[in-house]
This record gives sequence, structure tokens and C-alpha cells, in this order.
Amino acid sequence: MWQENKFLVLLDDPSAREEVSLIFNFLQDETLTLASTDWQRHAEEHLETSPMGFGGIILGRTKRPTAEMVSEIFAWNRGLPIITLDNPIAPETLAEEHRNTVLGNLTWPTTYNRLIDAMHRCQMYREQYELGRSRQQQRDTKLFRSLVGSSRSVQHVREMMAQVADKDVTVLILGESGTGKEVVARNLHYHSNRKDEPFVPVNCGAIPGELLESELFGHEKGAFTGAITARAGRFELAEGGTLFLDEIGDMPLSMQVKLLRVLQENTFERVGGNKTYTANVRVIAATHRNLEDMIAEGSFREDLYYRLHVFPIEMPALRERSEDIPLLINELIRRVENEKRGSVQFNSAAIMSLTRHDWPGNVRELANLVERLVIMHPYSVVGVQELPPKYRHVEDGDPEEIPIRAPTPLAADLVEAGFDASLQPQALLPVNGMDLKQYLTELEQELIKQALEDCDDVVARAADKLQLRRTTLVEKMRKYGLLKRDLP
Repeated sequence: MWQENKFLVLLDDPSAREEVSLIFNFLQDETLTLASTDWQRHAEEHLETSPMGFGGIILGRTKRPTAEMVSEIFAWNRGLPIITLDNPIAPETLAEEHRNTVLGNLTWPTTYNRLIDAMHRCQMYREQYELGRSRQQQRDTKLFRSLVGSSRSVQHVREMMAQVADKDVTVLILGESGTGKEVVARNLHYHSNRKDEPFVPVNCGAIPGELLESELFGHEKGAFTGAITARAGRFELAEGGTLFLDEIGDMPLSMQVKLLRVLQENTFERVGGNKTYTANVRVIAATHRNLEDMIAEGSFREDLYYRLHVFPIEMPALRERSEDIPLLINELIRRVENEKRGSVQFNSAAIMSLTRHDWPGNVRELANLVERLVIMHPYSVVGVQELPPKYRHVEDGDPEEIPIRAPTPLAADLVEAGFDASLQPQALLPVNGMDLKQYLTELEQELIKQALEDCDDVVARAADKLQLRRTTLVEKMRKYGLLKRDLP
């Protein structure tokens, strides 16, 4: 069984293996560290005795060529993401099929944010890989990369999509502008039984009301001034596939009546014609408006609302899932790089500042910001001062930039980074030495206890506070005897 919080560390230097292992074990969970010689045999032996698999590989400098190691890892398990450690590798030195598995390079000592970000990227890679492998048919996984995020709200959206994708029912996607409603609609289509048929989007707010009927249903020659030829509408173009009605809240009342008839009867006529056409189309609608308020105001039909509201999916605003911003930034930069339009990097203070922004434009606003910075600061590291003024919410010297060093002074670093100093044993090495593993274990237990107390023993909220997955926190609580009862 794979668990995303376990990493296989490949390093030939024994002292480096020990240092990296201590840091990773403290921040996440158990880590297996091996030398590059005969590593596969040792890893296989470990898997035979441990129920926990690997969520990623940390590949440091080894006596063997890095490209050779990457090829070997890919052949062993192509679903394992790789993070190089003080070991940058040029993409052109790798076989093309191996390049996507190498997600980035960490310099050591690194920073807390970069380390956590690397782990999240590995988690995202593994989730997408496992999802794609579980499908019986090959899917267009590139579209899933737009649904980047590990927050609970994004996971809930994915779960809702998985439940309804292959069900031929109407879906209503709700959420603010820029949250990715069309991305969800396209994913629902490409993971449905209609995926080989057309996906036809229509922005109901961008088409004048008097032209919308013709746009949706088509018209016959001479139906109105300027109709010099007959024309098929979007319902006909989407035959057998999916029609996406974006901004359905902007549709005029007169058109709402006609749309309701199509949804009820699955038939329609072109403007100016009397021939009845059958509509074999799945309808997915989206809006940023509150349709229930519009019903109360009389600007949206209640009967149409209930026809559309068969399976609603609520898209979270970006400010409600700020923990996903580092992952979104990585994905947006990767797209720019793949399109050969340049690149840019963000330091941890800049990322922290962006997580504190309100994001009225949501993911679309973030994408525009990344593209702007790629143009203004090509191939540079963006700090807080390089961000536009309205995005500056911290200083460049924010404590989050403190590097993670050897484990001994780690508690002091955590205090500077904002942890409660009263919980930390004084980070001084006793004259007669100390049991470092026991020290870190006790420190972790105290932090978990405080998180549970602060969150009234609600495990899900405590997991968010500790930036862990709920399953990971439950395992740690079980390990330390902190579970009051067995959790599902």
C-alpha cells in the first residue's frame, strides 16, 4: 500500500544519509535511506516486511551517473517522482519519457517551505499517476493538472467529479469567477462515456440576448435580417457530446423558458423553422451568481434552477485554499516552460506573501500574475519586492526563509518560525550527549497534542493546522497512543 509521506533517500555518503533522514523523519514520517549500490534489492526487501510503500525518491549525489540512476528508478517503478538533492540535472541529458518524473532540485541545507513544497509536488504526481492507472481506459490526464491542489476542498471537488463523471445527468458548477469551472466541465466530459464526441462551450453572458436563441438552436435561411444561409446551433454541434453553458445566470428570462423545454423534452426547433430536432446532449452549466437570490428577485426561473441543480459542484475560492498556492505556482511555471515562453522562480517569502493575498480573481488572477512576472523577471528569483505592491503582505526577511540545518538546533529554528516557544525543550546539547531520536519524538508528540487541544480534538482540523494529511495524523496518533477511539 503506497503512502505519500514515506520517501526513499538514495545517497552514498553515510553521514549525509543520516542527516537527511533525521530531517525528513521529523517533518513527515519514516524514511528509508540507501546507498546507490544494489539499492533495488534492499528496497524490495523493505517492501516485503513493511506495508508502507514509497511516495517519492530523494536522489543525491552518487558514484553513479544521475541519468543512469533516473533510468533505473523509472524502470523499477515509473510512478515514483524524483527530487534531486544538491544534484541538478539538465533535462536534455535524460530520455524524454524520464523527464516528467524529475520534479526539481533541492539545495542542502534547504528551507522549510521548499522542502514541504517538494513533498507536496511528489504527492500531486503520485495522486495523478494512481488516478490514471486506476482508469480502465486511457484518459487525457493533462486536463487534471489544472485541478492542482491537496487541500480538503479540492479533494472534495475531485471526489464529486469521480462520482458524476460517467453519469449522464445535468451538473451545475457554482463558484466565483476564475475558480476553474470550465476546467471541471471539460474534465467531466473527458471522463464520461461521451468523451469521443464534441465538447461545445457557450458563454451565455457574452452573447446578446436577441442572438442567443440562434446561437443555441440555429436558424433557417431568411429567419431574420442577415440570415442568408441556414446555420446549425450549438445543440446540434454538440450532438452526442456535452454542451457547457457558462454563466447561465446571465441568460435572459425569455431564453430560460426555451432552454427549460429542451431539457424537459430533449427536442428543439431552429429559429424560423418548424422541423423538430432531437437533442442527445449532456448539459453542464456554470455560474458565479447566487441563483437562489435571483429566483427571489424574479430574474431566474425556479423550474429551470431545479432542472439544472441535479448534481451541484461548489468550486472553492483560492483564498479558502491558500495552502494550494505553492502547487499552483509550480504548475503554472511548468506550463510556461513547456510552452518555451521562459521561466521564473519564487523565494519562500514571496510565496508566503501570496498565500496571504485575498485573490478576488482566484486562479485566473494567479495565472496572470505568474505570466506577468515571467515577462518582467525572466529566469530570475522573485522576492517580495519584485511582486506588485498589492501582493506584498510580508517582508523579504520573513522567518519562513530560515534554512533547515542539522537537527540539533532545529527546535530553535521552529521557535523563530512561529512555533510556541513554551513547548520546545531548550536546544542545547547536554555535556553527556542525548538521545536525539527520542528528543524529536517527544517534540512531535507535544506539537500534536497542542494542535488537538486547539482544535477541540477534531482530527481533520488538527491535521490542517499541522499541514498533514488526516490519514497521516491518525497514524501518528495511533503510534503515540493518542487515539481516544478508533477512527474510520
